[in-house]
Amino acid sequence: MNNKQNSSFMNSTFWTSSVIVFLAVLWGVIDPGSLANAANTAYEFMTNSFGWFYLLSVLFIVIFLFVLAASKYGKIRLGKDDEKPDYPFYTWIGMLFSCGFGAGLVFWGIAEPMSHFVESPLPVEGKTPESARVAMQYSFFNWGVHQWSVFTIVGLAMAYFQFRKGESGEMSTILKPLTVKKGIHKAINILAVIATVMGVATSLGMGILQINGGLDYVFSISQNNVNLMIITALLLVMYLTSAVTGLDKGIKWLSTLNLSLALGLIIIVLILGPTRFILDGLVLGIGDYIQHFFGMSLGISPYDNGMWTKEWTVAYWAWVIAWSPFVGAFIARISKGRTIREFIFGVLIVPPFIAIVWIGVFGGTAIHMDLFQNANIAAAVQTDVTSALFATFEHFPMSTLLSLIFIVLIVTFLVTSADSAAFILGMMTSKGNLNPSMMVKVIWGVLMAAIVVVLIKSSGLQGLQTASLVTALPFTVILLLITYSLIKTIKEDHRPNMTAESIPEFVRKRKAQ
Repeated sequence: MNNKQNSSFMNSTFWTSSVIVFLAVLWGVIDPGSLANAANTAYEFMTNSFGWFYLLSVLFIVIFLFVLAASKYGKIRLGKDDEKPDYPFYTWIGMLFSCGFGAGLVFWGIAEPMSHFVESPLPVEGKTPESARVAMQYSFFNWGVHQWSVFTIVGLAMAYFQFRKGESGEMSTILKPLTVKKGIHKAINILAVIATVMGVATSLGMGILQINGGLDYVFSISQNNVNLMIITALLLVMYLTSAVTGLDKGIKWLSTLNLSLALGLIIIVLILGPTRFILDGLVLGIGDYIQHFFGMSLGISPYDNGMWTKEWTVAYWAWVIAWSPFVGAFIARISKGRTIREFIFGVLIVPPFIAIVWIGVFGGTAIHMDLFQNANIAAAVQTDVTSALFATFEHFPMSTLLSLIFIVLIVTFLVTSADSAAFILGMMTSKGNLNPSMMVKVIWGVLMAAIVVVLIKSSGLQGLQTASLVTALPFTVILLLITYSLIKTIKEDHRPNMTAESIPEFVRKRKAQ
C-alpha cells in the first residue's frame, strides 16, 4: 500500500464513522428489537414535532432551484468557462437515474399507487375510480421534483465548490464561507458517512429481500437466510468487479444499461397493457399534480390528526434528506462541465419525469386490472408488498420472462447503487479525494455486504433503516445552510469588477471633487 492509499485510513472521518457504524450494527445483531424501538421513538418524535419543518424546507429548496436556474447565474459552468461535460447527456441521465432511484422505483412503482388506491390520502372511498385518481396524483407527487430537489441542491453545491472553486470532495467544504468551526466540519463529514452506510446497507437489504421474493413468486425458490446470503455474496462479487473497473467503465456501463432496460420495459408494458387508459391516466395525473402542487407540498393535517402525510410524504423527505450526502456527492462527481441551468434541469426535471412515466405505466396498469378485471392486485400488495410487480405480470403474456427481466433490472440497480456508494464512501473518508484508492473502496464494499448479512440474519434491518432516518433532521438544517452558502458564494464570485471604466461618470466626478 503506497502513501497515498495509506493516508485514506489515517484520518478521523474514516475511523470515527467506521466505529459508530460497527457499534450500530452490533446493537442490531445483539438486540434488534431494542435498536428498532429506540430508532422508532426518536423518529416518531422528529416526524411528529418537525414534520412541518421538513415540508417547508423542501418546498423552499424547490423554489430556490427554479429561481436560480432562471436567473443570470444559470449560465455559470461547473468548472472552467470553456470546460465541456465529462459524459454525454444520455449516459449522465442514466447515472443520475441509477444512483438516485436505486431499486426503490422498481419496488414502489406499483406498490405505492395500489396502497393509496386501497387507503386514499383524501377522504374518498378506497378501491373506487376516485381513489384511483388520487392515488396517481399523490404517487407522482412523492416521486416528483420535491424528492430530487434535495439531491439537486447538495450535488450542485458540491460540484460548484469542487470544480469552480477547486475545493476537496468533502461535504463540509460547502460551508467554508460561513466560517463554521472546524469541529462542526468534522461532525458533518462523519454524519454524512454514517447516513450513507446505513442508508445503502438497508436499501441493499430491502432489494435483496425483493429479489428473493421475486424468485420465490416465479420459481418457488424459498425465502430463507441461506438463499439471502447467496444473493448477497453474488451481488458483492458483481459490485466489487464493477468498482475495480472504475467510474468510467463499471458504473457508466451499468447505468446506461439500467436506463435502457427501464425505458424498454415502459414501452413493452405500454404496448401490451391498456394503452389508452395508461396515457389518459398519465395526462390526468400530471394535470392533478401541477394543479395541487402547493397544496400537497404543505398538506399536513393538524385538525384531524391525520397520519398519511407523516407516514408517506414526511417519511419520503426524511429518507431522501438522509440519502442526500451520498447521491449529491455522486451527482456532483459526474457533472463537471455542465452549467448550473443544465444541471438543475437535468437533475430536478428529467429523473422525476421518468419516475412519473414509470408509475403512470405500471401503476396505471395495475389499477386498471383491479378496477375493470377484478385482478385483486391490491390484496396481493397488502399481503406482501414485494409481490406487486409479479402479481401484475401474471396477467401478461410471457409473464415469466417479464418477471425475470425485472429481477435482472433490480440486480443491476443494486449493483450500481452499491458500486456508487463504495466510490463515494471512499471519497468521503479519503479527505475528499475525487479518485479514492481501490483498497478503501473494496473495504467499504465488503463492510456494506457484511452489514446486510448480519442484519438480515438478526432481523435488525428495519431498525437500522429507521436509525438512518433520524439523521434527516440535522441534515435538513445543513441543507438550508448549504443553500445560503451556495448563493452567497456565487454572488461574491460574480460581483462586477469595480474598475475605473465600470464606475459611472457622475461617481468619478464626485470622487474627483
